[in-house]
Order: sequence, then C-alpha cells, then structure tokens
Amino acid sequence: MIMARGNAAGKVVVVTGVARGLGRALAEGFAAEGHRVVGCSRSEKKVAELEKALGQSHSFSVVDVTDDDAVRDWASAAIQEYGAPDLLLNNAAVINKNKFLWDVSAEEFDEVIDTNIKGVTNVIRHFLPAMARTQSGVIVNFSSGWGRSASPEVAPYCASKWAIEGLTQSLAQELPEGMAAVPFNPGIINTQMLRSCFGPSAADFPSPKEWAETAIPFLLGLGPQHNGQSLTAP
Repeated sequence: MIMARGNAAGKVVVVTGVARGLGRALAEGFAAEGHRVVGCSRSEKKVAELEKALGQSHSFSVVDVTDDDAVRDWASAAIQEYGAPDLLLNNAAVINKNKFLWDVSAEEFDEVIDTNIKGVTNVIRHFLPAMARTQSGVIVNFSSGWGRSASPEVAPYCASKWAIEGLTQSLAQELPEGMAAVPFNPGIINTQMLRSCFGPSAADFPSPKEWAETAIPFLLGLGPQHNGQSLTAP
C-alpha cells in the first residue's frame, strides 16, 4: 500500500549519493527545513554517520545504484514507508581520473557510464511509477557544465553528462501532466570530485554547504512549469 504524499512533516526527498559532497549537504539542508530525506550511498560507514547525525525521521541505505535489483528493493521499501517522492534527486556520480580518452581503461570507462547513466535510469525505473500514479513530483537528474560543454581528459564524464541531458529531456516528454523532469547543472563546487580535476584551485569555489543554502530553495521551487528545461543552480 502506498502512503499518501505530503503532510505536516514536509516533503519526501530522495537523494542518491547522499553520504558525501553535494548529497550530504542536501540531506542536511532538507532535514533542517523539516523535510524527510530518503537517501542511498555505497559507503556503509558514511551512511551510519549520516543516520547518527540526522536521526530516525529519515532513512539512509547502503545501495549501489548500478545494481538494479538493489535499487528495486530500496525503492520498494522507501515507497512503502514514506510514499512516492515529492522530489527525486539523482545526484550519485563518479568521474574518471584525468586522462586522454585512449588512456582510460575499459573498466574505468564502464564505471563512469554504469554509475552516471545506468544508475540514474535504475533509480527512475523504480521510483517513477509511484510518482506517476499521483501525477505529481519532480525528478532532477544532476548534469554538469560538462554536460553542455567539453574539456580534455574528462571525456567519459562529459559523455555521461551529455547523455543525462538527452535522457532527461526525452523523459520529460513521457511524463504525465503534473510532473517534471529537469537536467540540472549544480555549478562548480569544492567537492572531492572537483579536487580530482582541479587540484588545489578547487578551494576557490563554494563548499557544498554554502552551495546548498541557495540550491535547496531553488530545487524546492521546481514544478511542472520547468519540465524538460535544462537548468543551472543560482
């Protein structure tokens, strides 16, 4: 049985890649505003830390988004307990080490594609039907500036984020009226991923916590009128 959505406890927000970087900042920010956060990460240790920090009003699970069966089980349990998400944030992603394309191993290329494209699709596959039955909710697939431009040595990552732009705009045309799917460029933030590319100069950019202060109101303001639009964080 699917619970009714929307109550005094605030919105139900699903966040993948919840245990570090932007995902952690989003979880903390949404929780602080009274919303219920349902999140997943591959790190058992970091999930336990987040559970301890935010308490039992939220749900955090160890899930690899590339594992469709694990995502199915996670989504089923989450929907049973919290109802369909009001906001589904596909944030989980990895980036290749800086290398020319021909030097990227098949294994590393597969990890980027499997996480950044297939993982997003797995999450949509198992959460969207419950959202569609209520004809409401917003799906935000995290893209990147490198999903709309390109740079050397990050070709696999660029390919995955360009794919997210196209995938999301196609999805937007399939959704029932009342819903929205948005490819979202979060901007340049000082995360572990950015440091892997930019090195020490990553420190010149906002921290995830600083970023979340403006990103969360922006994300909460998304609705059907934004369906299919490629948007960028303020």
